Amino acid sequence: MRLKICNAFSLTLLIRASTDMLAQPSNLSRTTNSPPPLLRAHAHNDYEHPRPLLDALDHGFCSIEADIYLVENKLLVAHDRDQAKPERTLQALYLDPLRERARKNGGRVYPNGPEMVLLVDVKSEAEKTYAALREVLQEYSDMLSAYRDGSIQTNAITVIVSGNRAPKVMAAESLRYAFIDGRIEDLEGNESKYLIPLVSDNWSRTFHWRGNGPMPGDEERRLRQIVDKAHGQGRRIRFWAAPDGREAWQTLLDAGVDLINTDNLEGLQKFLLNQSGK
Repeated sequence: MRLKICNAFSLTLLIRASTDMLAQPSNLSRTTNSPPPLLRAHAHNDYEHPRPLLDALDHGFCSIEADIYLVENKLLVAHDRDQAKPERTLQALYLDPLRERARKNGGRVYPNGPEMVLLVDVKSEAEKTYAALREVLQEYSDMLSAYRDGSIQTNAITVIVSGNRAPKVMAAESLRYAFIDGRIEDLEGNESKYLIPLVSDNWSRTFHWRGNGPMPGDEERRLRQIVDKAHGQGRRIRFWAAPDGREAWQTLLDAGVDLINTDNLEGLQKFLLNQSGK
């Protein structure tokens, strides 16, 4: 598979694209088994759906989240450690089916679609888990975006590490197949967008609004300030534990939030497709 060397990280392009389109319903991307990809849709705790990964792909999601624990040298997908099962590895649930799909679709998860985000939320010890993750990702380098000696090679999947991260280790690597999910305070720093292309944070740390009625003016202004600052640095923005319903989705969308967190795959899909048709 040929890799495209870019001077600017493709996720920055997706920031611009997502302000103009919520879906890509071109004739090329609409196939019998492929819904239009939704750039703004993020499947929170995706592994808790009946069909991990597959349910999200069936609804056109372009960002998917998987929590992992390092257990006996295996990366197991689970919300809590006592729920981890040896057969539910990151490879089996996500990496293998994503690679199979990318190979069938000419190097993309969706035919002629954008790169896709796999957000890996590390729940176990940061550096040991990342060391294991790095070894696993090397086996999937044919489909993963990579940072190599100051250049970015974009590919079908961009892996972003959240949760217990190992920023010093990752920042020191001349070759890596993963990036870091930052926090709002990282917007005050000077780390490269090639290390931190996405900033995510807990909604309740900054906002009190829970989606009932209009968002208070002072909080709406604060939200837009955060979004504008992230975009000004070439980063995308996401909030977890945000209100998860139509009124909240509309508020987040209007403010320019790039990835809208949801547990309601069908609901958000219908909402975004309806917005794109207006």
